Amino acid sequence: MRYIVKLKVLQIKKGGITMSVLSNEERVKILSDIVSIKTVNSNELEVAHYFKRLFSQYGIRSHIDTVTDGRANLIATVGSSQPVIGISGHMDVVSEGNHDDWTYDPFTLTENQGYLYGRGAADMKSGLAALAIALIEIKESGKLTQGTIKFMATVGEEMEQSGSQQLFEKGYADDLDALLIAEPSFPSLVYAHKGSMDFRIKSKGRASHSSIPFLGQNAIKPLLEFIQNINQEYEKIMQTVKGESLDFSNMINKLENQLPSHITKEKAQELIQGLVMTNSIVQGGTQVNSVPDFATAEFNVRTIPEYNNNKVKALFNEYIEQANHNGASLTQELYLDLEPVVTTGQNRLVELGFDIAKSHFSNERDLIITPTVAVTDASNLLKGKDENFPFLMFGPGNGPHQINECVEKANYLEFVEYYIEFITSYLNEENE
Repeated sequence: MRYIVKLKVLQIKKGGITMSVLSNEERVKILSDIVSIKTVNSNELEVAHYFKRLFSQYGIRSHIDTVTDGRANLIATVGSSQPVIGISGHMDVVSEGNHDDWTYDPFTLTENQGYLYGRGAADMKSGLAALAIALIEIKESGKLTQGTIKFMATVGEEMEQSGSQQLFEKGYADDLDALLIAEPSFPSLVYAHKGSMDFRIKSKGRASHSSIPFLGQNAIKPLLEFIQNINQEYEKIMQTVKGESLDFSNMINKLENQLPSHITKEKAQELIQGLVMTNSIVQGGTQVNSVPDFATAEFNVRTIPEYNNNKVKALFNEYIEQANHNGASLTQELYLDLEPVVTTGQNRLVELGFDIAKSHFSNERDLIITPTVAVTDASNLLKGKDENFPFLMFGPGNGPHQINECVEKANYLEFVEYYIEFITSYLNEENE
């Protein structure tokens, strides 16, 4: 059974200060409710309806943007003038895996020793809930003098990013003057990230008994040759193409103590800043005494401006054509194609976000401004925006995609207050 929090608008003033609309208990209840909704690469519509009902209690207009059956974005707005800041997060989560590996039920938010555990507690239902609560608090406080806040909850971010793609195609990002995404990044404030591509290479052969393999055509052999060719080209690219557009030095400094003994800090930075290409899945054959008639290999590629998505496509096309010319039967499926998000980070959004963060979080010395190796919906939402566009990714959460992922309760609650101050300050300041 699902529950919507029955909330009361307190609008109580003491000493001229407007009290919060939602208590800390209610804020945790909202997170608990959406964690309990299973959105493992599906079913985001239920979360969208939840927020729509919640927003309606406060006169916040919102509408559901259907993507496919059971999957829909939610868009809500507060304000009606420029500038427009987009605040965004995704509703889907990755698979929980084996329930037995979890200390607690992954779809029941569980508090223990100051942490809130559950699938999505980090990535990224805590950030999404914090944005939604901040939107309500800002609306009810009347502190927003000008400008518009556009809340965008998306579907499918963990896989194909179909939700943000549809928002872009329908023009929801056209009027954005700034974008804040609440992906789990604390204590890093992120202003840029790499692109991401997923390839599935399929090899078709002809089955036969393994004792007479010449009567068949082994699907694995040309696939292995293709993998070898791609890996060799990747080694050449690593030597000749240096990533300079994204500076990960702050991130590397934070990771220095976690590096293997054979990897220097300088080498780690070189590797992270460059193109990253990983052959992560190989499958073929069904039994040992049969020549396989089908095999697949999958690659994830993290792209950079110096070697962008189009260059990677050309590379894969070249070796597919070469293999087929030599008698293979290879086809490819590009099922994720997201461009890098490259902004300078030299803008008032990032500057203000960092300054306000220092006053909200006790471990301010750990705060850094950096690009990230992760990928967000910004790849779609910022299509067509230039490098000077104000973009910031900053949100709560620990151990995304892991067993027992969690968010520190105090950190989650503080992010709500942070978003309230940050968003209102930015918009009001922009209109001075």
